[in-house]
Amino acid sequence: MSSQTKAVVAFDLYDTLLSTASISKKLEPVLDANTAHSLSLLWRRYQLEYTWRLNSLAGDLQVKLNQKQIDNLMTAYDSLSTFPDVEKALERIRSSSVLTAVIFSNGQKSMVENSVLRSADLGPQAATFDKIVTVDSVKKYKPTPDVYQYLAAQVGKAPHQLKDIWLVSGNPFDITGSKNAGLNAAWVDRSGLGWRDGVIADGAPTVSAENIDDLMVKIEEYVRNA
Repeated sequence: MSSQTKAVVAFDLYDTLLSTASISKKLEPVLDANTAHSLSLLWRRYQLEYTWRLNSLAGDLQVKLNQKQIDNLMTAYDSLSTFPDVEKALERIRSSSVLTAVIFSNGQKSMVENSVLRSADLGPQAATFDKIVTVDSVKKYKPTPDVYQYLAAQVGKAPHQLKDIWLVSGNPFDITGSKNAGLNAAWVDRSGLGWRDGVIADGAPTVSAENIDDLMVKIEEYVRNA
């Protein structure tokens, strides 16, 4: 089976493959452990809101960081750790005859590439991904349908082949967005609490599991039986 006929597994990057909470270790030399963890969570929240204003989120915790510290922390985003389940899942992708993988992120292309290639955990496995797709060219962001249609075009799938694309994410908004756009969606439910997002009636994931490797097993089985 050629790469053009395989199902495409499109991995969200941050909080799906790479743990943004792992940056708290870089904060601990500056802050106490609890504050470092809280700041890492706020950092991610502000990212999702596309403010990219580190000073603002530090202000929420009454934390003062100098410019050198901010620069060091921004650079630390290039060395995030993967979740423990990622390596085995990517090994499964590489050995699969029916699946191929890409990265699909809201982040800027240069930032996403750096996060993938410079990560001590993910960098050595970067060849697993056929390409890195970001929304830079679209100038819109997940979960708008336009970005998922852009993804389909980038991986060579026609409008009638959207179900050949599996969006894999740990972020509920990405799951509902991809389902709304006509893709299949695989949710990484690491908390094990089950699907609770009811904003979109048909927005529930096609499959879900508590780790990415189990998701890959389910996706591969789904594809083979389709």
